[in-house]
Amino acid sequence: MLLSLAAVWGGSFFFAEVALREVPPMTITLHRVFWALPILGLIVVLKGIPIPRSMKTWGAYLVMGGLNNAIPFSLIFWGQTQIDSGLASILNGTTAMFGAIVAGIVLVDEPLTLKKIVGAALGVAGVTFIMGPGVLTDFNLSNLAQLAVLGGALSYAFASVWGKLKLADQPPLMNAFGMVAGSTVLMLPIVFIFDGTPRLDLSAGVWGSLFGVAALSTALAYLLYFAILARAGAANLMLVTLLIPPFAIGLGVLFLDEQLGANALIGFTVIALGFAVTDGRLFERLILKSKADAEMQ
Repeated sequence: MLLSLAAVWGGSFFFAEVALREVPPMTITLHRVFWALPILGLIVVLKGIPIPRSMKTWGAYLVMGGLNNAIPFSLIFWGQTQIDSGLASILNGTTAMFGAIVAGIVLVDEPLTLKKIVGAALGVAGVTFIMGPGVLTDFNLSNLAQLAVLGGALSYAFASVWGKLKLADQPPLMNAFGMVAGSTVLMLPIVFIFDGTPRLDLSAGVWGSLFGVAALSTALAYLLYFAILARAGAANLMLVTLLIPPFAIGLGVLFLDEQLGANALIGFTVIALGFAVTDGRLFERLILKSKADAEMQ
């Protein structure tokens, strides 16, 4: 299930890359949440999940929709107009470290520990390696696109804290539906104002990508997300962060003729190391194993 989630989330970068040939970034965001909304709504109804009547709850969903969908999707899709989908997925991999830092600052029960600080520092080092030293002297659209993707990752981090503070008492699938409803409400006027009326005369490949990013990378992804969360817990679910880039990179290489430079791959390795430090379990197991080996000797 974790591999399936990584595949459909990694596929979102591929679907977006295809859709960007004919559709502007913010309009892709609208398609992504608009078509996912009835799918999630049908599941909520079939499961008999009660729909909240409180305006306060729906206000929280509106904010959640902005932080977890409207803002990051739009920033990442715009970023993909300037950089490859594989690189965008690598930079998006900083979400877990941003999340640990933001939670450590805002949430009392998730203190900012040394391993979180070291993990975040490694994440920054990985990003710096990807962007290169030239970013300080020769800033260009590619650099801005990379910062946009990082902005999307930071928005995801704030969304996770907002959800824990404001929506922890709601059923998980209702949260997914409410969040997508909130982001749809936000994106409709924005798209009509800035992009105009969405075109319907799109190629079959682009329509397929739009439905793919909505049905697979959004609706199905949330179903898998909450199923894994219930079975394996949040710590194991975080592992998907490391699994998404290989799927996105593979799809980009196979179908989009993308090629990643050595800097991007080394940067991903450093970011992955930062994630491992933030998570902590890998090093704890290595320490326990070394102690066990020492005792046996």
